[in-house]
Amino acid sequence: MPNDVLIVGGGPNGLLLACELALAGVRPVVLERLSEPTSLPKANGLVGRVVQALHHRGLYELFTGNTTPPNPVPYFQFGGLPLDMSTMEGNLLYAVPVPQRRMEELLAQRTTELGVEIRRDHEVLAVRQDADTVTVEARGPEGVHELSARYLVGADGGRSAIRKTLGIGFPGITDDSFVVRSGQVHIGPPVAAQNGELTVPGHGLLRPATFTRTEHGMFAFGMFQPGVFRVSLSEWGQPPQQDSADLPIEELREAARRVLGSDLGMTSTGAPLTRNGSGTNSRLADQYRHGRVLLLGDAAHVQSGIGGPGLNLGMQDAINLGWKLAAEVRGWAPAGLLDTYQSERRPVGERVIMSSRAQTALLSPGPNVTALRGVLHELLGDATAVARISHLMAGSDVRYDMRATGPAHPLTGGWMPDLALDTETGPSSVAALMRTARPVLLDLAGRDDLVKAARDWADRVDVAAATSADRPADAVLVRPDGYVAFAADADTPDAADALRHALTEWFGEPAETGKA
Repeated sequence: MPNDVLIVGGGPNGLLLACELALAGVRPVVLERLSEPTSLPKANGLVGRVVQALHHRGLYELFTGNTTPPNPVPYFQFGGLPLDMSTMEGNLLYAVPVPQRRMEELLAQRTTELGVEIRRDHEVLAVRQDADTVTVEARGPEGVHELSARYLVGADGGRSAIRKTLGIGFPGITDDSFVVRSGQVHIGPPVAAQNGELTVPGHGLLRPATFTRTEHGMFAFGMFQPGVFRVSLSEWGQPPQQDSADLPIEELREAARRVLGSDLGMTSTGAPLTRNGSGTNSRLADQYRHGRVLLLGDAAHVQSGIGGPGLNLGMQDAINLGWKLAAEVRGWAPAGLLDTYQSERRPVGERVIMSSRAQTALLSPGPNVTALRGVLHELLGDATAVARISHLMAGSDVRYDMRATGPAHPLTGGWMPDLALDTETGPSSVAALMRTARPVLLDLAGRDDLVKAARDWADRVDVAAATSADRPADAVLVRPDGYVAFAADADTPDAADALRHALTEWFGEPAETGKA
């Protein structure tokens, strides 16, 4: 008997998808090529709406140890220019500093708790599919063998073997105009302060999570423990160089001198330092689905890391895909549901690539770019421009077409706010209701007509009655990924019929006529 789903790739995106599927009652198996997690430095944290999405699953608390809801950050940057959101109304840009390796450790623990099998040291060599199953040939510790599943998800990174095997196009560009050197180093006094700030001659005080551009390159850094910094140096005008996962600390120090004109006194922590001399890719897959195979995260899109968009994009891909793929496996998915993964998420990928390319251009050398930065710096003093860029960076401007039959409520298609709720069992919140990754009809006004209309979907849709001091609608149908499929006010015409349409559109036929 084939598995439900094979996930190729055990990074944050693949592991999060495994969690989502397990919560929905589906049996995924994760195949990871590496025998153990890599020690190479990767992402330094999470930026954007993904923080709220993970809060819906209790993972924000797992990653941070905080039991209170996340708060947006007052300051960030766009292309190395300051983005001041301290007075912005409706700021939705969140950030959590957590190294990717720690994320993977915690997600692996969570998948184990949910009963997911992770098979390390398994490299996929070939893929074939027919009308009912996908079969992979994999090389593991005991040799080459085959595994079959109803669906396969390629979450195996930017050089995805799954994408290449299927012949899916990956058009875009490779920018090799700069060399990136990065890693974890020690920096001590007098350069570094206990709060993570650096004092650099010629540049003054530099704060963590900021970008410093010069005519020679760009410097960014953050501190995860006192004296230990993750630094990244992009240097322009360098000849092509080999990629390296074993960079000497002296080379990183020399790059800092050239870019900043100053020696930061960096010393080794023993952690590997890397050089990317082959260029930064910015590419988007032609398609996210090929029959019973789907692409996830970097397998579907790669872009510059400026602004931290990668995991915000990829992990939300996983949360969008998880419930839809589970619906297909469990047999209640309406026609075309799985195809909405591509129609909803690929345009978001296009927008992220646009943003990351723009920011890369703003960090490039030359007097014309310097002049452009001056103009944009002035524009970012305007509240409307700040809000526009902030929402772009957060991904909080995403809205989906929920295919309503009539005029849609303003909430429909957007993210459901995390309202504080009063329920029969005590205080709660929207995020708390989403822990199980099931759709929820939230009744905020005693709408018995809508509760009754949803009863035939009780096997797959939860109904929660509550009150809220900040009530945006009488009732709201929230998809498992946190987006609003339907909302109604007191004067919404034919609300019960509109709700039934939304329930059928996204969660299949009612139980008495469907296959659930």
